[in-house]
Amino acid sequence: MLPGLRGVDHIGLTVPDMERALEFFVEAIGCEPYYRLGPFRDDDTDSFRDQFGVHPRSVLNEIRLLRLGNLNLELFVWNEADSAAAPALNESGGHELCLYVDEIDPAIAHLRDHGVEVLGEKMELTGPEAGVGASYVYFRAPWGLLLELISYPNGRAYEAEFVRPLWNPARPDPAVRASREARA
Repeated sequence: MLPGLRGVDHIGLTVPDMERALEFFVEAIGCEPYYRLGPFRDDDTDSFRDQFGVHPRSVLNEIRLLRLGNLNLELFVWNEADSAAAPALNESGGHELCLYVDEIDPAIAHLRDHGVEVLGEKMELTGPEAGVGASYVYFRAPWGLLLELISYPNGRAYEAEFVRPLWNPARPDPAVRASREARA
């Protein structure tokens, strides 16, 4: 294990328009906005190329920090001197952001009420992810970022085989909870 590892601090996402991204993440998703940084430019060295893999004369226009439950999001807007198309999800470097919800149907309705493109209908989780009420659906941010809603309120099938399950936002630490219940 990585020495001193405690967990994920934040996920950084590059967005094309900060105002649209803030409207989406704050209004439609419910993130709490915090602070702003930037702009930053690197006219004299190649540190942007070395640190971020972008053209050394790119400008990091703005960074915004948001809180989403137990996760921090860091949003970036770049003005790249030599821009290339962002990779699609199914290409190397692609990505998605998956959000756990207690009840998927009201969450889907909320997204639709906010004009968010929901891709298809909810699907049941199958195989090791199956469970009563376990389902998912994909949706897109206005600039094309792929996101997923997932819910498994009664757990998932694989949990019967493992002492320590995967992280579950609805039950963050079952070992601590079991220890508290044993003491009560």
